Amino acid sequence: MIISTAAALAGGALLLRRLRRPGNGELASAVVVITGGSRGLGLMLAREFGQRGARLAICARDEAGVGRAHDDLIGRGYEVLARSCDVRKRDDVENFIAAVVERYGRIDILVNNAGTIEVGPASVMTEDDYADALQTHFWGAYYAVEAALPALREAPHGRIVNIVSIGGLVAVPHLLPYTVSKFAALGYSLGLREELAHKGVSVTTICPGLMRTGSPRNAWFKGRNQAEYGWFSLGSALPLTSVSAHSAARRVVTAALGDEELVVLSLPAQILATLQHLLPSLTVRALSLVARLLPSEGGIGTSAARGYESESRVSESVLTTLSKRAEDDLLQR
Repeated sequence: MIISTAAALAGGALLLRRLRRPGNGELASAVVVITGGSRGLGLMLAREFGQRGARLAICARDEAGVGRAHDDLIGRGYEVLARSCDVRKRDDVENFIAAVVERYGRIDILVNNAGTIEVGPASVMTEDDYADALQTHFWGAYYAVEAALPALREAPHGRIVNIVSIGGLVAVPHLLPYTVSKFAALGYSLGLREELAHKGVSVTTICPGLMRTGSPRNAWFKGRNQAEYGWFSLGSALPLTSVSAHSAARRVVTAALGDEELVVLSLPAQILATLQHLLPSLTVRALSLVARLLPSEGGIGTSAARGYESESRVSESVLTTLSKRAEDDLLQR
């Protein structure tokens, strides 16, 4: 009798803890912080968490873009704190996290989503390109984690979600600075999970492939920028090579709330990651052939142009219709 009573009490306590955890019940009390939350995947993640009842805090570099995202989320009935913040600057990140804690008194989930991407052959990439990518993808995530960790440790079950990339698992041609920084972010994220596992904070690493977020419009393109934008925007628009932002966001939230360790998003990305793991030499040779088919040197050289400055018949064709729709929906314009 005593044993059964004790078991019942223990089971009840476990159930209560689970019900209090974001994701195992209502998210109404959870505070979710999303960097790079003004557009694209970050904005879709904010909508997804908000729909589930979470209180939101978003940041991005562009103040006007943050304002538009704030209005979008408020218009959907979500509670949100929105601030301009450059994740490359530690002071900016610390001030943002402090504002979140002051507003809500807690942080339950931190999503490191802020990113930048530069497309072109290695020969046109400069030291500054590598430094900026690392500062954004690695140091930006590091600053956010360091600032938010005290609050996350006090949460019933703190969670960190790091949006990395298939480019952190496989070296994708014409994305070398991006790939280098994402490899660093992947190592940091996986190592962080190991280090924090016994401290009550879980870490989920997400490696998406191409997504229909409309992000190529605001990416940077070097060398033959129109040709580079053409292949990149096409790959990011076709259903066979990319996933919708909505589907990606749902999967990210599910992974976070389920404490999953590592998730590779989209079937093409999963196939590529599997080949890299099982047949690394063959995968490198295959991607070397792909690199030969991509645009050669020339064009604007080491200068960089945004996607919307690099339109061509390919990027404006009917084949990119889904990506263009995402640009409008996810405030990329």
